[in-house]
Amino acid sequence: MVTVVFGARGNVGRHVVAGLISRGEQVRSTSREPSTAGFPPGTEVVAADLEQPETLPAALEGAQRVFLYAKPEGIDGFVAAAEAAGVRHVVFLSSGAVLQNNASDNPIALMHSVIEAAIEKSGLAWTFIRPGMFATNALWWWQHSIRDEGVVRLPYPDARTAPIHEKDLAALAVTALTEPGHEGRAYTVWGPESLTLREQVQQIGAAIDREITFEFISEEQARVELGKSMPEIGVEAVLAGWKAGVSNPPQISTIIEDITHRPAHTFTQWAQDHAPDFR
Repeated sequence: MVTVVFGARGNVGRHVVAGLISRGEQVRSTSREPSTAGFPPGTEVVAADLEQPETLPAALEGAQRVFLYAKPEGIDGFVAAAEAAGVRHVVFLSSGAVLQNNASDNPIALMHSVIEAAIEKSGLAWTFIRPGMFATNALWWWQHSIRDEGVVRLPYPDARTAPIHEKDLAALAVTALTEPGHEGRAYTVWGPESLTLREQVQQIGAAIDREITFEFISEEQARVELGKSMPEIGVEAVLAGWKAGVSNPPQISTIIEDITHRPAHTFTQWAQDHAPDFR
C-alpha cells in the first residue's frame, strides 16, 4: 500500500516518512520542489502543492493512505483528488486549539476546523491528531537569543506548558496509518510532563553545556521579540498560552504510550536531540 506524506520535510512529516519506511511501507513524499535531499535512500519524492490542485492527481495516484499537514486553501481540491484516486484513509495533523472555548475567535483553531470539516464531509476515512504545545516552538522562541547571546527574555518565566516532541506525533500518525482501529478517531495530544519555561530553558542549557541567562521583559516587549520569528497569530497564541500557564497547570496525557506502546519523549530528550540548533 502506498502512503503519501504531505509536508514531508516538516518537523513532523520527516519523522512520519522515516517511521513508515522503518515498517517496510511504501512511501511517496511530496514537495513543492522535488528533491531526494534529506530523505532516506530510495525515497520517492514527487512534486505537489496543495494550493495547486492540478498537481495532486499524479501525487495521489495509486495511494491508499495520506498523512496531511495543510492550510484551508486547497483543501477542497485535495478532498476531490483523494476521493478520485481511491484514497481510503487520511491522517490529518490538526491542532488542539479546535477544542478551546474561544475556538471561534482563534485564527489557528478556525484554520484547522475548516480542514477537519472538509475531511469529515468527504467519503474518506480519517484520523485527526490534535496536539497542544509543540516542543519545537522553543526554536522559534529562543534559538537565536540562546545561540547568539546566551540569554532568554521572558515575560512569564514560571508559566507552565506540556511540550510534545515531534517524534511522538509522528509515531502516533504512523500507528494510525498502519494499524487498524483508528478511523474516525480524534486524538488530543498533550506532552507527558508539565514544565515551567524556566525549567525548559535550563534543560536546553544542560544539553548544550552552557549557562543561559534570564531577562524579564514585559508582554509588549515579548510581542516584539516573538514577532521577529513568528507570524502575528502565532505570537498572540503563544502569549495567551504563557499567560494562562502562570495560574493554570497544563494538561498532560498518556495518549502516546497508550497508542504506540512506548513512552513519550521528555523535554530533556528533545533538548538533547536539538542541541546542535542552539549551539
